[in-house]
Amino acid sequence: MRPPAADRAERVELDAAGLTDPGLRAAYAACRALHAEHGRTYFLATRLLPPDRRVDIHALYGFARHADEIVDDPDGAGGGDPHTRLDALDAELAAALGGAQLPGSRPEVVAVAETARRRDLDPQLFRDFMVSMRMDLTVTDYPTDDDLAVYVHGSAAVIGLQTLPVLGTVAPRAEAEPHAALLGVAFQLTNFLRDVGEDLDRGRVYLPADELAAFGVDRSLLAWSRRTGRADPRIRRALAHLVARTRATYRRADPGIPMLEPVSRACVGAARTLYSEILDRIADADYDVLGRRVAVPNRRRAAVALPGLARALAVRGGQLAHARAGRRRR
Repeated sequence: MRPPAADRAERVELDAAGLTDPGLRAAYAACRALHAEHGRTYFLATRLLPPDRRVDIHALYGFARHADEIVDDPDGAGGGDPHTRLDALDAELAAALGGAQLPGSRPEVVAVAETARRRDLDPQLFRDFMVSMRMDLTVTDYPTDDDLAVYVHGSAAVIGLQTLPVLGTVAPRAEAEPHAALLGVAFQLTNFLRDVGEDLDRGRVYLPADELAAFGVDRSLLAWSRRTGRADPRIRRALAHLVARTRATYRRADPGIPMLEPVSRACVGAARTLYSEILDRIADADYDVLGRRVAVPNRRRAAVALPGLARALAVRGGQLAHARAGRRRR
């Protein structure tokens, strides 16, 4: 049973977004539940957004999470052949984005299609996402960084581009888009480094083979380390190199945060801080990510989120006061 506070927060968000249709409310609530369960860092950061914007982030996350489950854990997504399930999801999405929802469509599809309509999202972003999801069913490794970039565009860069209209910008959106895409990529690369072992268990390696080879590392060495729980200095050096490259990606994305609307900066800033700190945890673990899964502790999450909440509330309060003053002048 969920705590009453969670139910209240959900109602506040749905009401603030003007969602009154019971079916839509249920679809967004399902996405919110997925986000709260599986995306703890993102979900916490999303709490720093105004309530009416949170529902759209929940919808985008919920849809992406369901597609991930189809390719990573078919049984967890309802079972069946993942190729068939992904084709069905793609058909549902295409119909919903075109305004002709198929009977029995998944709640994640219903919600994300409504978000796409509300925020005028480019349907090509969703098509690119589905291309990368299909790659997960056939591609098991990436020879070069350029090869990996094809996958990461659809799996991560488009997520940054999808969220940008929800967050809003004070600069021209075209100027902010490259930074939003880079931040999505930085988050994804961080996941790859944290989850090397788990991905290897699924038969995949999301680290460029040529860059690993420069340090004397290949799939067989990674598999040996995963199987035995023993670290290897060659793997440490390779991962240290890739961590440094990922930190550089965060730095290239950073100029985009001041381009966001003030009410959104605390959310994105908190997500950026917390996710990039996973790289710190990897370094603290001496790059031993094949025998353990590193994470940012809850107390650190709270320490980052609470000041962000205070800043977000201050911005919202200032905007509300400005709006009230404007009404009085009229």
